Amino acid sequence: MILYRLRCEGEHEFEGWFPNSASFERQAEKGLLSCPYCGGHDITRALMAPAIRRGSGDAPVMPDTPDAPPAQPPDTVALPDAAMALLQKMRDVIEGHCVNAGEQFAAEALKMHRGEKEATAIYGSVTEDEREMLDDEGVEVLTIPWVRPADS
Repeated sequence: MILYRLRCEGEHEFEGWFPNSASFERQAEKGLLSCPYCGGHDITRALMAPAIRRGSGDAPVMPDTPDAPPAQPPDTVALPDAAMALLQKMRDVIEGHCVNAGEQFAAEALKMHRGEKEATAIYGSVTEDEREMLDDEGVEVLTIPWVRPADS
């Protein structure tokens, strides 16, 4: 997953999660992204300060800013409490209203897309190859960070 800082034509900045950069580009081109503040659909990536690794075992080097928080490994992102609460609520709603297809998600989604099976709300996991295959078939898949449940 990639976390991008985004900006709309109204200069509002916000964040968005994407499985890869191609997914962001595709969604932006199709006008599928919108600003949570004004609803604008002209969305671009805003400038971000990346974490830079010195070597394979070294901690990331963060840009020099006086109020910068401690560096975190690039595969982890500290989420604000409000964001974590929203992601936990999303997980709760998904688990309460959708069928867990597990590792069969790609096969089930493809059957529904082709009309071989009645379309229902499902969730599960996919490999990168399965994600590419679904994308090639025109099956839109949304990936969200799967955080720990709120009650854990």
